[in-house]
Amino acid sequence: MTKPVYILNGPNLNLLGVREPEIYGADTLGDIESACAEMASELGVQIVFRQTNHEGELIDWIQEAREKASAVVLNPAGYGHTSVALHDALKALDAPLIEVHLSQPAAREHFRRRSYVSPLAAGTISGFGKLSYLLGLEAAVSAAGK
Repeated sequence: MTKPVYILNGPNLNLLGVREPEIYGADTLGDIESACAEMASELGVQIVFRQTNHEGELIDWIQEAREKASAVVLNPAGYGHTSVALHDALKALDAPLIEVHLSQPAAREHFRRRSYVSPLAAGTISGFGKLSYLLGLEAAVSAAGK
């Protein structure tokens, strides 16, 4: 696989480790990035790992991934429940998409049960903290045909 797997993160994930650790755990986004980089090395793939609090920037990265990524692992955070624009950008993505969440949205507030990302994803992995990302990366590599 010559193209990297994009691992994209939406708003407030830069606050992991301090924001509601009882829900999201003690791992920081840096911890998750390090774990993903280690797994990517074991799988023989490269990753591009990014986080933004800005919807337009996340959409720009998804559009970039159309040409540059073998697959996308996406934690849309709050945008997964609110963004039709994110949904529309993902509809144009030809690469496999894996949706990940640290917590289990279906077990939380009612508004988190709707995802504009899930219908477009090859699969969704949620509720396993940092492991959700690692399972998502493994699924993305498999779906991309490595």
